[in-house]
Amino acid sequence: MDARAIIAAVRRNKTPSDAELAWFATGLADGAVTDAQAGAFAMAVCLNGLSDAGRVALTKGMRDSGDVLYWDLPGPVLDKHSTGGVGDCVSLILAPVLAACGVYVPMISGRGLGHTGGTLDKLESIPGLSVDVDETLLRNITSDIGCAIVSATGQIAPADKRLYAIRDVTATVESVDLITASILAKKLAAGLEGLILDVKCGSGAFMKTPDEARELARALTDASNGAGCKTESLITDMNAPLAPALGNALEVAVCMEVLSGNIAAAPRLYELTVSLCERLLAMRGIKDAKAQIETAISSGAAMAKFSQMVAALGGPPDMADDWHTHLPKARVEKPVPAPLSGHIATINGEALGLAVVALGGGRRVETDRINPAVGLTDTVGLGQAVTKGDPLCMVHAATEADVEAAIAAVQTAVTIGDAVTPGPLIIERIT
Repeated sequence: MDARAIIAAVRRNKTPSDAELAWFATGLADGAVTDAQAGAFAMAVCLNGLSDAGRVALTKGMRDSGDVLYWDLPGPVLDKHSTGGVGDCVSLILAPVLAACGVYVPMISGRGLGHTGGTLDKLESIPGLSVDVDETLLRNITSDIGCAIVSATGQIAPADKRLYAIRDVTATVESVDLITASILAKKLAAGLEGLILDVKCGSGAFMKTPDEARELARALTDASNGAGCKTESLITDMNAPLAPALGNALEVAVCMEVLSGNIAAAPRLYELTVSLCERLLAMRGIKDAKAQIETAISSGAAMAKFSQMVAALGGPPDMADDWHTHLPKARVEKPVPAPLSGHIATINGEALGLAVVALGGGRRVETDRINPAVGLTDTVGLGQAVTKGDPLCMVHAATEADVEAAIAAVQTAVTIGDAVTPGPLIIERIT
């Protein structure tokens, strides 16, 4: 086959055959496709798109470009993926909850991207913990404990790793077809039997409008089902942070509170986690899913699974009992005063996320080192009444100068005005 012919077909708005797209994905992995050809292909797809069948074929080809895991376990192998938001630490609760319900969760996760936090960065705020494991350790932890949240090995979907780097420098990141194949190639290579997708929508999400979120959710759901993995999507609200904390160790602390049974510490986070777990279990025919999920948390079983996973990844063995001591803390803490009285009318989630990045809680460039202790806590919610001088949130920073910059950023990101009624957390379900 010839890469030039495949690129030319997409340029003419024709979808290459399944075999051609599979060959192209293999060529991305083994170098038979050059960087110039990969860039031309990405631009052609970005401009003209692929058919539904082409999207499935590209997803499968990229999935099969490296190792694909297969499992022989006494329970279903399930997972979840989020398109990214602020204060979104669902994975740290969802994986151990599912494990406590008899599910196996080999969760291959990512690092922070833009204004959104990364699950791996959050986990690595726990001292000693490393998410870089080989396939043998991934298998052992998943089999023994029920869940493992890790980074992708170099053998998982190598075609995606190469194409993503090229998309980043050729202004083709936004293509729904390429986003779909990129997300699903890594997830489906983990050998899943079921997948739930959390597609965020709003000021703190990459997809700002319901129509954008719906387009991506439909593409992801159809392509994953077409590739043989039972999949549903929930479109969820991201017009305010999901958890009341933003920042790596601070979000882990919130998750520990919820796993400890303190649901009031993060009610929106708890609600969404339960809903995602419930849909996954329902997809496997489990009828009392919600009761099982609630029991997994209230009994301490989910906390025990999380603590066991942390220890297996090199973290402290007593995380469940002594997590306050283990998590790093910032040197400076200071409240952000409300500049006037009224109600929280809007929250620019992206701006809050970028404020955390500026504090050192994320990366501006790939080589940046993250400060796991910094961020925001006790953030106000939409519709909440405030009086001038009341705290909009607490800033956790390394220096006084960082605090002052964050205070200005938060005051700009939060609009105080007339009372508003927040919309539903779950906007739509796509099957």
